[in-house]
Amino acid sequence: MAEETNHTRSVLIAIGANLPQGEQSAHKSCEQAVAALRCVPGLSIEAVSRWYESAPMPPSGQPPYVNGVVRGVTSLSPLALLDCLQQIETQQGRVRSVPNAARTLDLDIIDMDGVCENTERLCLPHPRAQERAFVLLPVRDVAPQWVHPLTGQGLEQMVNAVQGQEIRVIR
Repeated sequence: MAEETNHTRSVLIAIGANLPQGEQSAHKSCEQAVAALRCVPGLSIEAVSRWYESAPMPPSGQPPYVNGVVRGVTSLSPLALLDCLQQIETQQGRVRSVPNAARTLDLDIIDMDGVCENTERLCLPHPRAQERAFVLLPVRDVAPQWVHPLTGQGLEQMVNAVQGQEIRVIR
């Protein structure tokens, strides 16, 4: 049973994939991840961004990624939510090998109500979110007023700083 807290927090969860799972496309894997997130006890999904296609970061030779973000509310603790996300990844064929490896599914907590935490298992807010168009553009779809809890930067300022990264809306 996932550890729940006595209150709810808003949460932004990034979804990405660039490898098919069997015959299923990376885009379909991302959509299935949203469906799986809707079934997590203690998590309520409020909004889903558009889907984007982006070049891998850092540049590698891998296929492009499909990316999106969901905004939700959760009563789960940060680590309990992380456990749920990693379970969904595993169920969808994610194999953890080396950092930045291609993957069938990647689920990351970007922000959880401004909580700042840095442990061996979890760093909040996500340590590179502000550097990646594939996170910031979908966040803008679902949480346009989001402010980075550590830097205090608004979303538009962060988006302007990543202009030029290869990304396009696909759905």
